[in-house]
Amino acid sequence: MQTVFSGIQPSGILTLGNYLGALKHFSSMQHDYDSYFCIVDQHAITVPQERLKLRQQIRSLAALYLASGIDPTKATLFIQSEVPAHAQLGWMMQCLSYIGELERMTQFKDKSAGKDGVSSALLTYPPLMAADILLYQTTIVPVGEDQKQHLELARNLAERFNNKYGEVFTIPEVQIPKVGARIMSLNDPTKKMSKSNPQPKSYISLLDEPKTIEKKLKSAVTDSDGTIRFDPENKPAVSNLLSIFSLCTDESIPSLEERYRDSGYGPFKSDLAEAVIHTLEPVQKRYYDLINSSELDDILDAGAEKAAKKANKTLKKAENAIGLGRKKR
Repeated sequence: MQTVFSGIQPSGILTLGNYLGALKHFSSMQHDYDSYFCIVDQHAITVPQERLKLRQQIRSLAALYLASGIDPTKATLFIQSEVPAHAQLGWMMQCLSYIGELERMTQFKDKSAGKDGVSSALLTYPPLMAADILLYQTTIVPVGEDQKQHLELARNLAERFNNKYGEVFTIPEVQIPKVGARIMSLNDPTKKMSKSNPQPKSYISLLDEPKTIEKKLKSAVTDSDGTIRFDPENKPAVSNLLSIFSLCTDESIPSLEERYRDSGYGPFKSDLAEAVIHTLEPVQKRYYDLINSSELDDILDAGAEKAAKKANKTLKKAENAIGLGRKKR
């Protein structure tokens, strides 16, 4: 069976874009792959974090993974920092990386531009991301377009290690969903919907109340031509709303175009809000059942134990190949 790995940072409540672009697909993938889903909390501290808030966000993200359909009997859910092999292999991958290739990472350039006192971790976290993936002999990594460059680095580092020290790592393949991989902001369709956006109206949180969802979608930007047509180049805002509607209802975009051909934006947005609320209702109910429960802790304890067992096997192979530690006689 092939292995899938995915990690999400605990840096704020996930958005509808995270759900439609990633979590929704994970719940179906777990039946077909040996699946590892990780809260990558060590990545979160590349920027300053408040201790108690970070811990709450870690727990919240774990609950949202489960509420979105991850079944702990079929997939392994765990917290990155609870499996020390991630940091250990991350250092080895950092030693294998070149400063030039890390400086070329688009996210590093964007986040460090014009800033003083930039954390060195912003430069070096891609090798840790590579370690996250390679520890599980991952074959498939589902990501959005914005993470594709980091996945290419993970592949390069795996190949570099294998060529230099022997075949230890599986070379992972990138999988980008054809639809929903990049849900855009509600008030600026040129930008990805992001939980880090300071404007709350730009995104729908997975925990937004129904009235909030309705208000955000009614105020979502469209255009002046009044027609509901999927045309990402000329009508990016409306096309984004059609994608959301289609993913929430499993109704095809052409069918939605036909249904709302003569209706205008008002009825379309109203029905879209109803579809989003209906989609998130069971997610929210399960989340609130889990968030303060011992069940969540039991699942995370078991996940960390299972993940560590597999990760440590790969780590030991890598250490032996590179010459670290003692070889017991």
